[in-house]
Amino acid sequence: MSTPREADLSKVRTIPVAGRPNKVSASEFAVPPGDDRSFAAFVRSLPDVLKAADFRRVVDAVVQAHRAKRAVIVMLGGHVVKTGTGPLLIALMRRGIVTDIAMNGSAAIHDFEIARCGATSEDVAAGLRDGTFGMAEETGRGLNEAFVAGMAAGWGMGESVARALESEPALAHPELSIVLQAHRLGAGVTVHAALGGEIIHQHPAASGAAIGDTSHRDFRRLAASVEQLHDGGVVLNCGSAVIMPEVFLKALTVARNLTGGRPTNFTTCDIDMQRHYRPRVNVVQRPVLAGGAGYELTGHHEIMLPLLAWAVVEALG
Repeated sequence: MSTPREADLSKVRTIPVAGRPNKVSASEFAVPPGDDRSFAAFVRSLPDVLKAADFRRVVDAVVQAHRAKRAVIVMLGGHVVKTGTGPLLIALMRRGIVTDIAMNGSAAIHDFEIARCGATSEDVAAGLRDGTFGMAEETGRGLNEAFVAGMAAGWGMGESVARALESEPALAHPELSIVLQAHRLGAGVTVHAALGGEIIHQHPAASGAAIGDTSHRDFRRLAASVEQLHDGGVVLNCGSAVIMPEVFLKALTVARNLTGGRPTNFTTCDIDMQRHYRPRVNVVQRPVLAGGAGYELTGHHEIMLPLLAWAVVEALG
């Protein structure tokens, strides 16, 4: 029986490490806390590798978009509102950094309840047992009547919600409403419904016609805002795994259809606590194939969005 062959390692060719391409350099390592304990020092201290480097690139893209007067569109899912990050987005709108807010229906519902009642996010499992899940009278009636009024007046869904809140004589926290503050500050605010997928659609006051009319008007408004991304704008998708990535892709193709292929050369970023197919493909990858850059930042909203907002404001001075 023959002995199995073995590779002769004495004949292996080696190369000098100094001549080898390396992905990481000592100059890119993190810096421990020193005398300067400011937030700017913290951002500078991050290692310049992988997602820390991407974080800096996203911050820089937002800063440059603001300076160049390009659109910065922030798309939201409901958990972004529920985790208490609304004041950060409102502050960025007040500074003129965020130009447009686009959200799914659940985000608008949580925002409405925070503004009116100061609380949101029911116990779904408990309410599902006895059929009371999603049956809040004030939320369902208030929003659905807002949509009916909006359809009659020619408003979008976001504008309809904002005007309904404006008309309320005693709001618990108007200063915390992303929708209301966007409307007051002159930022774009659109809401994109998933018919049958939101608690207010099961309310006796629900009107499919009004929901469709006002939300479709907001789709057209978002498509017009997307045009302003050309050459330096930024799109941030925060916490919407399905609705906003799908809506954005269609709004983008409408914009390009109407403007001869624009916008191109903009930055996209998906910020979420886990990775999903649609945000990766419809936000990070496909939209920037014609020019631009796409990033993914994975982490909890209540940590990632404060870091981003503080870093942008700090960079702008």
